Amino acid sequence: MSPHTEWITRAETPADVPAIRKIVLAAFETPGEADLVDALRADSSWIPELSIVTVDDGDRPVGHALLTRCHIGQTPALCLAPVAVLPGHQRSGAGGAAIRAALAQAAAMGERFVVVLGHPGYYPRFGFGRASAHGIGVSFEVPDEALMALSLDPAQAPPAGVIRYAAPFGI
Repeated sequence: MSPHTEWITRAETPADVPAIRKIVLAAFETPGEADLVDALRADSSWIPELSIVTVDDGDRPVGHALLTRCHIGQTPALCLAPVAVLPGHQRSGAGGAAIRAALAQAAAMGERFVVVLGHPGYYPRFGFGRASAHGIGVSFEVPDEALMALSLDPAQAPPAGVIRYAAPFGI
């Protein structure tokens, strides 16, 4: 675990692409998520400012969080996936820092809604709640508690509808 208490985050640069792939490959059991990031980078759903890296003191990426365009029904939204951290830096706050930075950047860009399919014990700390509470669903089977949504504007509830993911997700 890294001794960092405050992480530095920034948008990815072209020079970061190999390091991001290495991070995602190290964090997941199969290369599927790393291949997904590469495919999303080439897709119209890609928003360069929303691919966020957490860097160490030498400006080397150790964590990554990605938001890409999706839709809830007809409403534009963002999908948080994947989030990855090098094993030696996991549980150090590097992933959380990347997520918070990505969400803050999305809000600053005027984005309104974010969805995530992930661990129900982790994502609520960032404000995510059950998507089903807003009438949001997906076209495939997932545990209800694992599909979550967040409004970046607390005065505006997420819209109801079925999530349409970017084509590289294959869903």
